[in-house]
Amino acid sequence: MPTRLATDRVAGLAGLALAAVTALETRTFRVTFLVDPIGPRALPWLAAFLIGAGALVLLLRPAANEDAMPPGTLRRIVVAVLVFLAYAGLIAPIGFFAATTLLGVALSLQFGARPVPALLAAAAFSGALWLLFALALGLPLPAGELFFGRG
Repeated sequence: MPTRLATDRVAGLAGLALAAVTALETRTFRVTFLVDPIGPRALPWLAAFLIGAGALVLLLRPAANEDAMPPGTLRRIVVAVLVFLAYAGLIAPIGFFAATTLLGVALSLQFGARPVPALLAAAAFSGALWLLFALALGLPLPAGELFFGRG
């Protein structure tokens, strides 16, 4: 049975990979209008930095008081990474709200939530995020090419 330390190392490696992908994707962002220095490009860079920092903590912390890894933990980590990668691929075609709701449901189910409450909570959270980012902060979010076409 793998130890908690082994789980932390796997999660740390997955987090570093996610941070690297986020940073690489952020480099391709082009803002065509004048914005303040902390415009829409800053949030993904901040996310990449925080994910990477957390991953490094998991990778570099010393081994102490090792507990056995709970059953299914490695599977949850792999599924979470795959869900986030799917989210990145789905956000443009199906839009921010739908992709974020699916992300929330998928992650909630990994922690044992029941499907209907997970869907309701994820939809409410996605709606709140949309209100925050689109209305309060004025950041344009993808509506979804699948539903609304290109442009």
